[in-house]
Amino acid sequence: MPPSVPSLPRRAVRKLRTSLFAQVACALVLGILVGKLWPDIATAAQPLGDGFIRLIKAVISPLVFCVVVVGITKAGDLKAFGRIGLKALIWFEVATTFALLFGLVAGNLVQPGAGMNVDPSKLDASAVDEKTGGGSLPSTSEFILHSLPDSAVGAFAENSLLQVLVLACLTGAAVLHLGHTKVPAILPAVQQAQEIVFAIVGFVMKLAPLAVFGATAHLVGQYGVGVMSTYGKLILVCYATALIFLLLLAVALKAVAGVSLWKFVRYTREEMLLALGTASSETVMPRMMQKLRHAGCRDDAVGLVLPTGYSFNLDGASIYLSVGTLFIAQAVGVDLSLGQQITVVLILMLTSKGMAGVPGSAFLALSATASALGVIPVGAVALLLGVDRIMDSMRVATNLLGNCVAVFAVSRWEGALDSARARKVLDGELPFVEEEQEEPRKAAVSAPTPVTEGGNALPSQPTELTKQPATEGS
Repeated sequence: MPPSVPSLPRRAVRKLRTSLFAQVACALVLGILVGKLWPDIATAAQPLGDGFIRLIKAVISPLVFCVVVVGITKAGDLKAFGRIGLKALIWFEVATTFALLFGLVAGNLVQPGAGMNVDPSKLDASAVDEKTGGGSLPSTSEFILHSLPDSAVGAFAENSLLQVLVLACLTGAAVLHLGHTKVPAILPAVQQAQEIVFAIVGFVMKLAPLAVFGATAHLVGQYGVGVMSTYGKLILVCYATALIFLLLLAVALKAVAGVSLWKFVRYTREEMLLALGTASSETVMPRMMQKLRHAGCRDDAVGLVLPTGYSFNLDGASIYLSVGTLFIAQAVGVDLSLGQQITVVLILMLTSKGMAGVPGSAFLALSATASALGVIPVGAVALLLGVDRIMDSMRVATNLLGNCVAVFAVSRWEGALDSARARKVLDGELPFVEEEQEEPRKAAVSAPTPVTEGGNALPSQPTELTKQPATEGS
């Protein structure tokens, strides 16, 4: 007797129960409906999204620290780690500069602000100060200095990823220097702490649909769909430019690393949808690190390139800033010359590096650009207040994919990518299972055997805790 095939409703219920992607997609649709039908009620759902983001942020710093320490120790070569960092910075600078130039080209071709004829004197410039909290972007020297921790506890408490990275690099270097015989318990402890953090991430991710519902309902309820008609041309230009940029990035990724960006998007569709729904790429950093490692990228490359990219590789933000600058100038009737547009690129190349974690950073960068040019009224930046939140999805998706592409590209550049495994994973032959034991957990970190004065090798200490039967009196 042939086995019975479950009915369509049962299959749908099973899919909804087991698939995070299906749950997040349903939450996204429900959030849009609630925000549209009951906007006053929808705005009260914002704490659902904010609470989820806070929970994820609480584990990001410990996770980055553990992954980087384990990665350095496993690689066994601090020079290789330095090369990865240098190559990552080169990739970041090339990618963000290209994004800025690409945005300027799109803004000049389409001219989204032309014909608006806005009188800047009638704009409320104080609204920008309220958005930014009266803050300012750090200078280059301040940015570099702030990247160095003045307190080990403070780096984790403030969730400063660059400071945590510095501490992790120092710790990994110290473990390598001392050797496994002098500190045999440190590496297993860090590996076990990493397992605990990943388990916590798994627990928190079960709340992702609630977070997407709350964030989406709040967005639609507060801003509605009327903004689409007012800023439709600007929104279309930014999103279309980001899409074309990602297509070019996909070509570069295929040429450099032999990896399909489309297959990677399909592989990480749950994380991408969650990032779009919550308008935050930080919410998916832990899961992205897991999936990149599972896809054949070495631990040290993932641990260094991905978190660093959150500060240095903001491709989506770069596109938005360049298009936004031209939009403001065109709206108030200012025609920027080629030299002035080159100045815009140079200014944004610097200001975009200090944007991460600064409230209203996009408006601060735009204000600084307008002030430096001297021909655009600074108050005209307020024109973008009504559309900035709508741009979050574009910025988040482009920033996140840009950083993941950087991980693959730098890994291949450094020889830290298992290309065969990457193809199998992205083709679906090696499915990702959240609870699975990844490569770093399957095998102990190899360590050189210490040599004593007589040239006799001492037995190396185990780098992973082994389970031994307990006996009474032991």
